[in-house]
Amino acid sequence: MRILLIEDEAELAATIRTLLEREQYIVDWADCLSFAAEAARGGAHDLVILDRTLPDGDGLTLIPALRATNSGVPIIILSARNELTDRIAGLDEGADDYLAKPFAFQELLARIRAVRRRPGELHLDEVRIGELVFDMTFEEARVGELRLELPRRETCVLATLVRRRGRTVLRETLERAVYGFDDEVQSNTLDSHISRLRRKLADAGAGVEIHAIRGVGYLLRDSA
Repeated sequence: MRILLIEDEAELAATIRTLLEREQYIVDWADCLSFAAEAARGGAHDLVILDRTLPDGDGLTLIPALRATNSGVPIIILSARNELTDRIAGLDEGADDYLAKPFAFQELLARIRAVRRRPGELHLDEVRIGELVFDMTFEEARVGELRLELPRRETCVLATLVRRRGRTVLRETLERAVYGFDDEVQSNTLDSHISRLRRKLADAGAGVEIHAIRGVGYLLRDSA
């Protein structure tokens, strides 16, 4: 899953980003409204964590633009502004949740899981394809009782393919899901991730295949 973190405190942002990346999330960081608006324009993010007090204005003013480009994206406000009127304003403006600073990181993770379980983009907790079971909330794959130990980027590839199972996923879509703004991407890097993922799925007896659509992208389907 790819998260857009909008936070102007560099030290706090670095800490949140490091912790989220340990949880297998891809994180892009923006430190102001203007950069965040540009980052969000492609609609590539699965979730937004939004501070309110930013150098160029109130983070709430960004919510309409976020909704315009990615209408179903969950938005969690993370702010030191914690008066009742502040929380009400954030939720009324369209945020899905409001978490006050200081906060416990485990609570932030729980709230991320909670907003992703709500009706919207994902309607199932688990998706089954062949013998593969993919937990959409925790982004974990298993075959039978075997949990597949996948690196973060391979997990992102599989999650993106599972969400669009039976449909061709463009290379550009996969790359946006897997790589952050700061990543240097070689032309064959995505293919390498997919090659390793194919091998692991086959070794586990997942009963699925990742089919290459030459010059376009990839498609996940039942191999039966």
